[in-house]
Amino acid sequence: MEKKKQPISRLWKYTRELRLKIIAASILSVLNKIFDLAPPALIGAAVDVVVKQEESLIARLGYPDPRTQLLVLAGLTLIIWALESLFQYTYGVMWRNLSQSIQHQLRVDAYGHVQSMELSYFEDQTTGGLMSVLNNDINQLERFLDVGANDILQVTTTVLVIGGVFIAVAPSVAWMALLPMPFIVWGSIRFQNQLAPRYARVRESVGFLNGQLSINLNGMATIKSFTAEKYETGRIELLSDHYREYNRDAIRLSTAFVPLIRMVIVTGFIAITIFGGRLALVGSLDVGLYSTMVFITQRLLWPLTRLGDTLDLLQRAMASINRIFDILDTDRRITPGLSSLPIEDVAGEIQFTNVSFEYESGEGQSVLRDLSLNVGQGQTVGIVGPTGAGKSTLVKLLLRFYDLQQGQITLDGKNLRELSLGDLRKAMGFVSQDVFLFHGTVRENVTYGSFDAAEEEIIQAAKIAEAHEFITALPQGYDTVVGERGQKLSGGQRQRISLARAVLKNPPVLILDEATSSVDNETEALIQRSLERITRDRTTLVIAHRLSTIVHADRIFVLDQGELSEQGTHSELLGMNGVYAALWAVQTGAVRRSIPEKPLENGKSD
Repeated sequence: MEKKKQPISRLWKYTRELRLKIIAASILSVLNKIFDLAPPALIGAAVDVVVKQEESLIARLGYPDPRTQLLVLAGLTLIIWALESLFQYTYGVMWRNLSQSIQHQLRVDAYGHVQSMELSYFEDQTTGGLMSVLNNDINQLERFLDVGANDILQVTTTVLVIGGVFIAVAPSVAWMALLPMPFIVWGSIRFQNQLAPRYARVRESVGFLNGQLSINLNGMATIKSFTAEKYETGRIELLSDHYREYNRDAIRLSTAFVPLIRMVIVTGFIAITIFGGRLALVGSLDVGLYSTMVFITQRLLWPLTRLGDTLDLLQRAMASINRIFDILDTDRRITPGLSSLPIEDVAGEIQFTNVSFEYESGEGQSVLRDLSLNVGQGQTVGIVGPTGAGKSTLVKLLLRFYDLQQGQITLDGKNLRELSLGDLRKAMGFVSQDVFLFHGTVRENVTYGSFDAAEEEIIQAAKIAEAHEFITALPQGYDTVVGERGQKLSGGQRQRISLARAVLKNPPVLILDEATSSVDNETEALIQRSLERITRDRTTLVIAHRLSTIVHADRIFVLDQGELSEQGTHSELLGMNGVYAALWAVQTGAVRRSIPEKPLENGKSD
């Protein structure tokens, strides 16, 4: 695939808008190196002045007096060093700014692409692995652009300029200085090919390590409660050891490059010293030119010893670029619709027609089977059933977190596949049983998604969710920081903030997935009272294990093994003496034996 074979080409295409700046920075790097190569020529000219005096090269330019010639050399030296310093400063600033711009744009684009992926994508990835790409790999590319790109340009300039000058002024000995070059190029390519797979393993192993670290830090309470610290330390030690060994393998090869290249380089230096010196002794080569060639040969060959470090940076960057573009090349499986649906035009009628769905890892086992149900405009409906019946899956399909395999779902008669994802999700407020709060203040979490809400609206939403009282009792009230995932708050407090967030959004369709599962009976009663106001004039779907929360629903749908088993009002369902009546009997204490739970289907909690 192109992204594997030509990462530099892909990066060049990606940086289309920055190409003029890249070209300008490259030109400045080349100019800096050209002026950096001038001092050996000045040394040769100085030797020429001292040895030949009135017959030196500078004398032939119109300065016969040797003292004047030295002053001319001094002036040239000052100009050359000033220009070299100026170009070094400007290319340094430009390359560093370019590296910052490229890594910034790559990180934003890669994160934006990841954020647009369907939920099934995240089920196949680890948080640490994605973090490794979005952070470590992009930073690795930045390090190469900071240093390595300029080094490659300057080495190339050195070879071309000095090689060209040698061939022009002393072709009889130029080949001696240039003889090591083919071996150095061949060795560089060979090392590059050997290093590439090693650094790919390094980047992959650090992704696994970061993934496990992320999992462990999020699950620290579980680790401690099961006294599994020693076990988890062992797992991290094993993954870290793999990372260390892969790095050692790459280091052993990359560090061997410089000593080997150094021995090749010294042959050219010795050759030009001996054979060039013999020519100077017999008068076939000017002493000044010989001095210049000795110095400039060193300037030609010794920088190549840094080629190993440059190749090391290059290979690390190539491995990182491949991983970054692997993410950007991942296709989205859910295609957004093109039809707009302004939120003010949403009535809230929802229709499921012959819906069937199974998760990719389900091995052919359906979660929903030929399901059809209708939720009328402004109705409050309950969705109940045993664990694994498909309740939460139904909601995920409604929000298009997944796409169904058969049938269709419509909102106000419009197929969800045809609607803009943004418009669809703006029309729906979702309160999950797994409440997620961001590290920030209570106010920031309540206003998430309604960022411009006024203070009065925030407080009103919190009061409706029965959250205002406990919020004002917090140390800084609405400005209290809740901690990562809201860990400074109780489960009931987190759930009420999540409910306030949905209320503030004021959507025409409200989805409550076990919204009262983490609150006590007293708080549940308060929230239930508030829900009577929240659900007025809007369509509401309530997934409930506590059947007491849906006894007043306009209609209750009972799912069993992915199929619609029963439907009706609370009293109608009790009269059927079916699944709902059995669940009600268990929860009200009419029977002591609990209904056996059905196994979780495909590992998906419902």
